Parts: sequence; C-alpha cells; structure tokens
Amino acid sequence: MTYNYNSTDLVRPTELTAREEFLLKESKTFCIYPWIHLHAYPTGEAYPCCHAEMKPGVVGNCRTNTLAEIWHDKPMQKLRADMLTETPHAACTRCYEQEESGFFSGRKSANKHHGHHIKKLETNPFEMTYWDIRFSNLCNLKCRSCGHIFSSQWYQDQAKLAGGDWKARNSVLNYAGRTETDMWSQLEPHLDYVEQIYFAGGEPLLMEEHYRILEELVKRGRFDVRLIYNTNFTHTDLKGRSVFEYWKQFASVAVGASLDDQHDRAAYIRKGTDWHQVIANRAEMIQVCPNVDFYISPTLSIMNAMTLPDFHQQWTEVGLIQAQDLNVNILQDPAHYRIDIAPAAYKQQLTAKYRKHIEWLRDQDPLGRATQGFESAITFMNATDNTHLIDTFWRKTHELDVIRNENILDTIPELQALK
Repeated sequence: MTYNYNSTDLVRPTELTAREEFLLKESKTFCIYPWIHLHAYPTGEAYPCCHAEMKPGVVGNCRTNTLAEIWHDKPMQKLRADMLTETPHAACTRCYEQEESGFFSGRKSANKHHGHHIKKLETNPFEMTYWDIRFSNLCNLKCRSCGHIFSSQWYQDQAKLAGGDWKARNSVLNYAGRTETDMWSQLEPHLDYVEQIYFAGGEPLLMEEHYRILEELVKRGRFDVRLIYNTNFTHTDLKGRSVFEYWKQFASVAVGASLDDQHDRAAYIRKGTDWHQVIANRAEMIQVCPNVDFYISPTLSIMNAMTLPDFHQQWTEVGLIQAQDLNVNILQDPAHYRIDIAPAAYKQQLTAKYRKHIEWLRDQDPLGRATQGFESAITFMNATDNTHLIDTFWRKTHELDVIRNENILDTIPELQALK
C-alpha cells in the first residue's frame, strides 16, 4: 500500500475510543509528543519538541534538572492539559501557522506516527519512545539561517556581530546536559523501548554520541528502531566508521539532507559546503545502501525561493533522487529570511514558477509530499505581507557579508528585485 503523506491514518493502527480518535485526527491542539518525548537544545534548554517556539516553548533546563524532573514538572503538565482541552499554547504556534497554510505539520506527523501510544495519556510513564536530543552544537558549517546555538562554526562570526564581551561569556562548544556525557547516561535506560530516533544538530554525523547510539543498538539487536536524520550530508564517516555500513543493517532509515541549493549558491547559504563532496557522498550511498530512504529537506527561504524548483528538477533528472524525494521545510525564523518578505511582483513570479513546477511534479509524486510542500509554500507566502522586514534582511545580510567577505548579489542576483 502506498504511503499517503497527507493522511491522518495511524502508521501503526490501534483500536481507538471516540475520544482518542478525535484527539489524534480532528483536534486542533493535541499532539502526542509531550507523552513520549522531550527535546533538548545544546544550550540545555528543554522543549516539548524541535518545532516549539524558542521562548514560550521552554519547559525546563537540562543543565539544572534531569529529563525525568522536567517530564513531571508544571510546564509540561500545563502543556498537556492545554492540549487535552483544545486550548492553544504559545509553544505550538509554528505548527498552527503551518497548518493554516496547508502544510502537514510536525504535530500532525507526530500523531500519525506515534498515535499508537495514545493509551499513555492515562498513566504518563517516563518512557521516551521518541528521541530528539541535540547533544552539542558541533558542526562544520555556518548556515545563514543558523547561529551559534546550533553551530560551533558560528562562534567567531557571532562574536564579531555581538561585540562587547560576548566572546568571553560564551564557549565554542555547548553540551545539552550537566556534563559532556550526562545526556547519554540519562538516555541509556530508554534504549529498551525507544522506537524512533531523530538525529540532527549541530551536525549529527560528526558527533561521537551518534555513533555510540548506533553501536549500542547494533549490540542489542535493535534493528527495528527507526532512524531519521537531518544532516548537511558533507561528512558520512567519523574516525573510520562509515555511517552507510550502519544504515544498511537497520529496517527503516530516512535521511533528510538539508541542501538548499547547488554549487556556489549552496556554499553561500550554508557556508562551508563542498558541493563536489555532497555529490560524491550521494553516489557512494546509492552503491552501499540503496534501500535507505533519502530525500532533500531544503529550508525554503527568500535566498533559495527562486531556484529551489530548478535544483529539485535537476537532481531528479540525473538520478540522484526521485521526484517525490523532497520535503519542503518552510523557514519561519529568523523572520527576515521568510519568503513572505518578498514584494508583490516577486511573489507573483514565485507563484507562477511553483505552479509550473507542480505541473511537472504531480504525476511523479505518489507520496504527495513534495507537491503539497510547494502548494503550501504558495499559500504561506501570499498569506502575509512582511515587506517591512526587507530593510532588516539587507542590514543583516550586509553585516554578515562584510565579515565573510561576500556579496549576496554576486551569488543570488535575482534578489536585486528586493532593493
């Protein structure tokens, strides 16, 4: 049976009461994540998930409390209560905004893939069946839409931008827990019932913790655990350990490569990208573990808005992906990079280009994921006029261009239309 990307049917069907059916499929606020998952930033801040708004979404700090303490503390209790009473919560506004534009949000995806845990609402045991812990901010790139919180490579640039005593108050590397190994110690007992692990970063394929988890899963024969990745795909091994050799042992591996564009554009948006190495890695992956689900997971911003369809089509035509293998990740923050900052004429050009791309795509996209992504991007872009942020875009871009000795119009000349 073909996987239906937009369906709310549970991936692992289970018998549901009328109330449970409503919560998982019709509710506008309920999300299963707070009953199966906690998310930790490299700063130590804990959130109900990686989609949560940064300030209102904080539910604790892993540098002062254990995951178990945060799990049972008042902020998580309040969030769960709001979700069960159809009370919108400030932490969840990104999913609300995505759903208004037609995206299949993280909330909906959580209920679809993890809804079989609905009975946990009655007992709420501290059993993390889904992991998304950002062990550190270790990364080899410094992407335009990122920052020091998630990338150690941003340290020097951030210090220049912030000025003052920022550099003295911050370290290059940050770890989520109370010590460098604290998160691993807390997660290890959950290895017996974890079902899905999402690896992101920083850059997960450079992290020792990532390989330690894989080795422990192999040791325990837990090849049933579903592995999902968000990776810049520039490095695929660490200290002689090829991630491809691990992946081919597991029943379900999905790799989302955070590639926003090609060649010089890729290197500008995600500073440090070696495009030739990305191509070589994909070619090797096709040879070693061809059955692993690989897809492009671009962050759609004003910087790659005009060329993303071209990138998508070219990679399809040369056989590096199938047309369906693209998941549009709409940028919502930083706000000055959003596609809805574009003036009306530029939005019209983008809308026309996306509609033409959708015509090419639709019959090749049985999942509906890529098609839905571009359709929802059109809705998202035209729903709000954020042209007041254009000045902020140019100011922030210029500041970073000066530090990096770059000029955005040399690489992305179509953005002259925003002047």
